[in-house]
Amino acid sequence: MSLAEQLDQLTRPGDLAEPLEEKTVRCLACAHACRIREGKRGICQIRFNQEGELQVPWGYVSSLQVDPIEKKPFYHFLAGSDALTFGMLGCNLQCDYCQNWITSQALREDGSERVSGFLRKISSKEIVDYGVHYGAEVVASSYNEPLITSEWAKDIFSKAGKAGLKQVYVSNGFATPEVLDYLNPVLEGFKVDLKTMQKTHYRDLGGRLEPVLDSIQYAHDLGMWVEIVTLIVPGFNDTPEELNEIAGFIQSVSADIPWHVTAFRPDYKMTDKPRTSPAQLLKAVEIGFKHGLKYVYPGNMPGGVGEFENTNCHNCQTRLIERRGYIILNYRITAGGDCPDCGTRIPGIWTEDPESLNPLSPGDPKVI
Repeated sequence: MSLAEQLDQLTRPGDLAEPLEEKTVRCLACAHACRIREGKRGICQIRFNQEGELQVPWGYVSSLQVDPIEKKPFYHFLAGSDALTFGMLGCNLQCDYCQNWITSQALREDGSERVSGFLRKISSKEIVDYGVHYGAEVVASSYNEPLITSEWAKDIFSKAGKAGLKQVYVSNGFATPEVLDYLNPVLEGFKVDLKTMQKTHYRDLGGRLEPVLDSIQYAHDLGMWVEIVTLIVPGFNDTPEELNEIAGFIQSVSADIPWHVTAFRPDYKMTDKPRTSPAQLLKAVEIGFKHGLKYVYPGNMPGGVGEFENTNCHNCQTRLIERRGYIILNYRITAGGDCPDCGTRIPGIWTEDPESLNPLSPGDPKVI
């Protein structure tokens, strides 16, 4: 049985769909808003029209493990907690530097059939039960693009909330207002990859810039906790002009939004560019702070970017969280989310039991 045949059996009718004429449907899960004729697939290749009804992924994972929340990366969303992280297959973009291409580009790439051995049928209740068993405080949809599997995520997140777990997306942000409204009752954190401010580059990646910017603003307006990541790719999006534009946009939404500037390594189809240097990351950090952002974090380079992995109070500069990579070495934010020295509220969602995080030294990810 082919991978496509296996995946087509692991589906159910979707909620994020609009019926059109002659058994055509419009998918509302992402900003492509695909008009899908009977018997055809959307751009993601995962959502498809069967006899006039949109079929969407359901009842399986390709990956399931417990990670530090900092790995997502979320630095202001229950810092120090573990996140039960699940992934499916497929993506609505086609980034040449994708590090998860085997799963994200399934049904597009030669060799993607190998992931069929990773597929695991599972119920949403079983996923949440695993999270509770392993002591996770968060459940995260990641590894592939979660927007195109939002019906499945919502079912999991609804059960996770009742079990006391918070819910986050690790997304490219190429969303629609409809999918964000659909998720809003059960989605508390939204990490978005803002890849570039160049419209032509977004088209090269298979998407458009404007829906990503709109989704960041709308998710913030809905009250979701938003963090933004920009992978700094030499020769692609690393000019001071572009970094200034990204930082300026984030500040226009909210200076409270953390901006993660992370290091590129050659991968997939983009192997002709050099790795990002520490100096390039630190320049991006400088630009972010110049625009008034309160929290800018260089990533993917543990120990190589000095003190900027840490979280300091934006008011008095007291060291609040000391980090090395995904490991928290010291944690001082109060149970109420305040700086213990000056009493300033620190933007984010914080643990109510800060004493449990000292000292914290998470081990390797727990693969389930």
